[in-house]
Amino acid sequence: MTRVALVTGGTRGIGKAIVKRLKDAGLTVAAGYAGNEENARKVAEELGVMVVKGSVDKFEDCARAAKEVTDALGPIDVLVNNAGITRDGFFHKMTQEQWQEVIHTNMDSVFNMTRQVIEGMRERGYGRIINISSINGQKGQAGQTNYSAAKSGMIGFTKALAMESAAKGITVNCVAPGYTSTEMVSAINPAVLEKIVAGIPVGRLGTPEEVAEICAFLASDMASFITGATIAVNGGQHML
Repeated sequence: MTRVALVTGGTRGIGKAIVKRLKDAGLTVAAGYAGNEENARKVAEELGVMVVKGSVDKFEDCARAAKEVTDALGPIDVLVNNAGITRDGFFHKMTQEQWQEVIHTNMDSVFNMTRQVIEGMRERGYGRIINISSINGQKGQAGQTNYSAAKSGMIGFTKALAMESAAKGITVNCVAPGYTSTEMVSAINPAVLEKIVAGIPVGRLGTPEEVAEICAFLASDMASFITGATIAVNGGQHML
Protein backbone atom coordinates (compact mmCIF):
# COMPACT_ATOMS: atom_id res chain seq x y z
CA MET A 1 0.00 0.00 0.00
CA THR A 2 1.37 3.42 -0.99
CA ARG A 3 1.49 5.90 1.87
CA VAL A 4 0.40 9.50 1.38
CA ALA A 5 2.49 12.36 2.74
CA LEU A 6 1.83 16.09 3.08
CA VAL A 7 4.77 18.46 3.58
CA THR A 8 3.95 22.04 4.54
CA GLY A 9 6.24 24.69 3.09
CA GLY A 10 7.12 22.02 0.56
CA THR A 11 7.98 24.04 -2.53
CA ARG A 12 11.39 25.43 -1.57
CA GLY A 13 14.43 24.87 0.61
CA ILE A 14 14.33 22.06 3.12
CA GLY A 15 10.64 21.40 2.41
CA LYS A 16 11.24 20.81 -1.28
CA ALA A 17 14.12 18.44 -0.49
CA ILE A 18 11.83 16.50 1.86
CA VAL A 19 9.12 16.27 -0.80
CA LYS A 20 11.62 14.91 -3.32
CA ARG A 21 13.13 12.40 -0.89
CA LEU A 22 9.75 11.06 0.24
CA LYS A 23 8.64 10.68 -3.36
CA ASP A 24 11.88 8.84 -4.16
CA ALA A 25 11.10 6.55 -1.20
CA GLY A 26 7.84 5.55 -2.88
CA LEU A 27 5.34 7.76 -1.08
CA THR A 28 2.64 9.75 -2.81
CA VAL A 29 3.43 13.32 -1.81
CA ALA A 30 1.65 16.66 -1.70
CA ALA A 31 3.58 19.90 -1.18
CA GLY A 32 1.92 22.75 0.67
CA TYR A 33 2.63 26.37 -0.18
CA ALA A 34 1.39 29.77 0.90
CA GLY A 35 1.24 31.98 -2.17
CA ASN A 36 3.96 31.74 -4.81
CA GLU A 37 1.90 30.25 -7.64
CA GLU A 38 4.68 30.24 -10.22
CA ASN A 39 7.12 28.46 -7.93
CA ALA A 40 4.47 25.93 -6.93
CA ARG A 41 3.73 25.18 -10.57
CA LYS A 42 7.41 24.61 -11.29
CA VAL A 43 7.75 22.23 -8.32
CA ALA A 44 4.66 20.28 -9.38
CA GLU A 45 6.12 19.84 -12.86
CA GLU A 46 9.68 19.15 -11.74
CA LEU A 47 8.88 16.63 -9.01
CA GLY A 48 5.57 15.29 -10.28
CA VAL A 49 3.72 15.95 -7.04
CA MET A 50 0.45 17.57 -6.03
CA VAL A 51 0.70 21.12 -4.70
CA VAL A 52 -1.89 22.54 -2.35
CA LYS A 53 -2.28 26.19 -1.38
CA GLY A 54 -3.10 27.50 2.08
CA SER A 55 -1.90 29.61 4.98
CA VAL A 56 -0.80 27.30 7.77
CA ASP A 57 -1.59 29.97 10.35
CA LYS A 58 -5.29 29.67 9.46
CA PHE A 59 -7.16 26.61 10.78
CA GLU A 60 -9.74 26.77 7.99
CA ASP A 61 -7.05 26.79 5.29
CA CYS A 62 -5.41 23.75 6.86
CA ALA A 63 -8.73 21.90 6.99
CA ARG A 64 -9.38 22.67 3.34
CA ALA A 65 -5.84 21.69 2.26
CA ALA A 66 -6.00 18.39 4.13
CA LYS A 67 -9.37 17.60 2.54
CA GLU A 68 -8.05 18.41 -0.94
CA VAL A 69 -5.11 16.06 -0.45
CA THR A 70 -7.28 13.31 1.01
CA ASP A 71 -9.84 13.59 -1.77
CA ALA A 72 -7.16 13.50 -4.47
CA LEU A 73 -4.61 11.06 -3.05
CA GLY A 74 -6.14 9.27 -0.07
CA PRO A 75 -5.83 9.56 3.71
CA ILE A 76 -2.71 11.34 4.94
CA ASP A 77 -0.33 8.88 6.61
CA VAL A 78 2.70 11.15 6.96
CA LEU A 79 2.61 14.82 7.93
CA VAL A 80 5.75 16.95 7.88
CA ASN A 81 5.22 20.31 9.60
CA ASN A 82 7.96 22.28 7.90
CA ALA A 83 6.50 25.71 7.08
CA GLY A 84 8.15 28.56 8.91
CA ILE A 85 9.23 32.20 8.76
CA THR A 86 11.60 34.54 10.57
CA ARG A 87 10.98 38.10 11.72
CA ASP A 88 14.21 38.77 13.57
CA GLY A 89 14.95 41.59 15.96
CA PHE A 90 16.16 42.14 19.50
CA PHE A 91 13.30 41.65 21.94
CA HIS A 92 13.43 45.16 23.39
CA LYS A 93 12.68 46.44 19.89
CA MET A 94 10.40 43.63 18.71
CA THR A 95 6.89 44.60 17.68
CA GLN A 96 3.79 42.63 18.55
CA GLU A 97 3.35 41.97 14.83
CA GLN A 98 6.83 40.42 14.57
CA TRP A 99 6.07 38.19 17.54
CA GLN A 100 2.62 37.12 16.42
CA GLU A 101 3.55 36.43 12.79
CA VAL A 102 6.27 33.99 13.81
CA ILE A 103 4.24 32.30 16.56
CA HIS A 104 1.21 31.91 14.29
CA THR A 105 3.15 30.58 11.30
CA ASN A 106 5.74 28.44 13.10
CA MET A 107 3.85 27.20 16.16
CA ASP A 108 0.09 27.54 15.70
CA SER A 109 0.51 25.86 12.32
CA VAL A 110 1.62 22.65 14.01
CA PHE A 111 -1.70 22.47 15.81
CA ASN A 112 -3.66 23.60 12.77
CA MET A 113 -2.26 20.92 10.46
CA THR A 114 -1.82 18.05 12.90
CA ARG A 115 -5.38 18.44 14.15
CA GLN A 116 -6.62 17.71 10.60
CA VAL A 117 -4.91 14.30 10.41
CA ILE A 118 -4.62 12.93 13.94
CA GLU A 119 -8.09 11.42 14.23
CA GLY A 120 -7.76 9.55 10.95
CA MET A 121 -4.35 8.26 11.94
CA ARG A 122 -5.73 6.99 15.24
CA GLU A 123 -8.62 5.28 13.51
CA ARG A 124 -6.30 3.56 11.00
CA GLY A 125 -3.70 2.67 13.63
CA TYR A 126 -0.83 4.26 11.71
CA GLY A 127 0.78 7.65 11.35
CA ARG A 128 4.04 9.56 11.09
CA ILE A 129 4.22 13.17 12.25
CA ILE A 130 7.53 14.94 11.75
CA ASN A 131 8.02 18.47 13.04
CA ILE A 132 10.88 20.56 11.68
CA SER A 133 12.25 22.52 14.62
CA SER A 134 15.64 24.24 14.71
CA ILE A 135 18.95 24.36 16.53
CA ASN A 136 17.78 27.74 17.81
CA GLY A 137 14.77 26.10 19.43
CA GLN A 138 17.24 24.00 21.43
CA LYS A 139 19.90 26.54 22.39
CA GLY A 140 18.23 29.92 21.78
CA GLN A 141 19.55 32.71 19.60
CA ALA A 142 19.91 36.43 20.21
CA GLY A 143 17.57 38.38 17.98
CA GLN A 144 15.20 35.43 17.64
CA THR A 145 13.16 35.22 20.82
CA ASN A 146 10.02 34.74 18.70
CA TYR A 147 11.56 32.08 16.43
CA SER A 148 13.34 30.26 19.27
CA ALA A 149 10.15 30.21 21.35
CA ALA A 150 8.13 28.75 18.50
CA LYS A 151 10.72 26.13 17.58
CA SER A 152 11.18 25.15 21.21
CA GLY A 153 7.42 24.87 21.56
CA MET A 154 7.39 22.38 18.69
CA ILE A 155 9.69 20.12 20.71
CA GLY A 156 7.36 20.15 23.70
CA PHE A 157 4.37 19.53 21.43
CA THR A 158 6.19 16.57 19.89
CA LYS A 159 6.92 14.91 23.22
CA ALA A 160 3.40 15.27 24.56
CA LEU A 161 1.67 14.10 21.39
CA ALA A 162 4.09 11.20 21.10
CA MET A 163 2.98 9.99 24.54
CA GLU A 164 -0.68 10.28 23.60
CA SER A 165 -0.28 8.55 20.24
CA ALA A 166 2.23 5.74 20.71
CA ALA A 167 -0.35 3.07 21.50
CA LYS A 168 -2.22 3.94 18.28
CA GLY A 169 0.71 3.18 15.97
CA ILE A 170 1.58 6.85 15.48
CA THR A 171 5.07 8.21 15.94
CA VAL A 172 5.74 11.90 16.51
CA ASN A 173 9.28 13.20 16.16
CA CYS A 174 11.25 16.41 15.68
CA VAL A 175 14.15 17.16 13.39
CA ALA A 176 16.23 20.15 14.46
CA PRO A 177 18.41 21.40 11.61
CA GLY A 178 21.34 23.69 12.18
CA TYR A 179 22.39 26.28 9.65
CA THR A 180 21.51 24.85 6.26
CA SER A 181 22.19 26.14 2.75
CA THR A 182 18.76 27.55 1.95
CA GLU A 183 17.49 30.92 0.70
CA MET A 184 16.78 31.95 4.29
CA VAL A 185 20.37 31.34 5.40
CA SER A 186 21.82 32.79 2.19
CA ALA A 187 20.14 36.09 3.09
CA ILE A 188 22.33 36.42 6.21
CA ASN A 189 25.05 39.05 6.02
CA PRO A 190 28.16 37.30 4.56
CA ALA A 191 30.40 38.43 7.42
CA VAL A 192 27.92 37.08 9.98
CA LEU A 193 27.51 33.84 8.03
CA GLU A 194 31.28 33.39 7.97
CA LYS A 195 31.36 33.59 11.76
CA ILE A 196 28.49 31.10 11.99
CA VAL A 197 30.28 28.57 9.79
CA ALA A 198 33.45 29.03 11.86
CA GLY A 199 31.47 27.83 14.88
CA ILE A 200 30.28 24.62 13.21
CA PRO A 201 32.71 21.78 14.04
CA VAL A 202 32.34 20.07 10.64
CA GLY A 203 33.25 23.39 9.01
CA ARG A 204 30.34 23.90 6.63
CA LEU A 205 26.61 24.48 6.31
CA GLY A 206 24.29 21.53 6.15
CA THR A 207 22.33 20.66 3.02
CA PRO A 208 18.56 20.34 2.65
CA GLU A 209 19.11 16.79 1.41
CA GLU A 210 20.76 15.78 4.69
CA VAL A 211 17.71 16.95 6.62
CA ALA A 212 15.41 15.23 4.13
CA GLU A 213 17.23 11.93 4.60
CA ILE A 214 16.41 11.91 8.31
CA CYS A 215 12.78 12.72 7.54
CA ALA A 216 12.56 9.85 5.07
CA PHE A 217 13.82 7.45 7.72
CA LEU A 218 11.40 8.75 10.36
CA ALA A 219 8.56 8.37 7.84
CA SER A 220 9.44 4.73 7.21
CA ASP A 221 8.25 1.58 8.92
CA MET A 222 11.83 1.01 10.14
CA ALA A 223 11.40 3.99 12.50
CA SER A 224 8.37 2.60 14.33
CA PHE A 225 10.28 2.35 17.65
CA ILE A 226 11.39 5.99 17.55
CA THR A 227 8.92 8.50 18.96
CA GLY A 228 9.14 11.68 20.99
CA ALA A 229 12.70 12.20 19.78
CA THR A 230 14.43 15.35 18.61
CA ILE A 231 17.16 14.55 16.10
CA ALA A 232 19.78 17.26 15.63
CA VAL A 233 21.25 17.79 12.17
CA ASN A 234 23.68 20.60 12.94
CA GLY A 235 27.25 19.53 12.23
CA GLY A 236 28.07 19.37 15.93
CA GLN A 237 27.28 23.03 16.60
CA HIS A 238 25.02 22.14 19.53
CA MET A 239 25.20 18.81 21.33
CA LEU A 240 22.76 17.55 23.97
